Amino acid sequence: MDDGARLRTWTTGAHTGRGLPLVLLHGGPGLADHLAPVAALVDDLCPAHRYDQRGTGGSGWAGTHTIARHVRDLASLLDAWGHRRVILAGHSYGSQLAGYFLLAHPERVAGLIGIAPFLEPWRAADRAAQRARRTAAQQARLVELEKRAARGEAEEIEYLTLSWFTDHADPDRAWEWALASARALRPVNSPMNSQLNAATRADPLDAHVDELAARLPPGSMIVGGSGDSRPADALRRTGARLGCAVVIVRATRFRPAGRPVGVPAARARAGQTPPYRWRRAATLSRAPGGRAAAACRGTWPRRRGGSGRRCRWPGR
Repeated sequence: MDDGARLRTWTTGAHTGRGLPLVLLHGGPGLADHLAPVAALVDDLCPAHRYDQRGTGGSGWAGTHTIARHVRDLASLLDAWGHRRVILAGHSYGSQLAGYFLLAHPERVAGLIGIAPFLEPWRAADRAAQRARRTAAQQARLVELEKRAARGEAEEIEYLTLSWFTDHADPDRAWEWALASARALRPVNSPMNSQLNAATRADPLDAHVDELAARLPPGSMIVGGSGDSRPADALRRTGARLGCAVVIVRATRFRPAGRPVGVPAARARAGQTPPYRWRRAATLSRAPGGRAAAACRGTWPRRRGGSGRRCRWPGR
């Protein structure tokens, strides 16, 4: 990076020259990359890039985190990978980073896929839904652990599991999935989380919706889960404000230790979502939005009210 920091990256997938590169932006903030299963799903379509954001995983760094710093990191990585334009697919906080990058560098974004994005007021509804999924004892324990100045390894895993299991709609497996995620994604960079959350509250993407709508490339989409504790209606309102497709699949927003969010249902449904028509609606994506975004060449479908011209598929 321009300040000497070194970031751990991965590049996988087909380099056929026919599909635009896909860059996967993991969530957090403060977690390491967990999107390898998603990258594997587009191996035969396009090159896919992932990286640990600075301060996480193999990208050790101890400075102050800002949105501008992370936007510069992404721009530097695109330069290092030799890409002028890419498809950005961001999950949770990664969708925020993709949005801020679009505002700063619209000429470098050929498409944007926001998976469980942070837009519109959602915290009150989200917290209410999560509380409803916890027992009184679980909620009390979560508050107790949250207030501790320091937590041991076992307590940290318990705290993360209590925080995350409510993101899963299946009550029979929610704890199992959250526990696996907590063990796999330790340690969490808490200062990074606090600093970037404060930065996004100070300059929320909601304040830039008109600018985002003007810069959002045709064919971009929002993907949400029907079992997400955040209401799907909020995502639909966001999609209407941005003028992009919204796909609500039978999934939840955070399953990094399990299957990627909504992949099977996105294949079947995404092509049926107006205003876009696709040549192969039933197999629009292997990752949400990925097949349309990464494999489509020629003409992107136009925005709402446009011609709805179809994509041309490589080798089809």
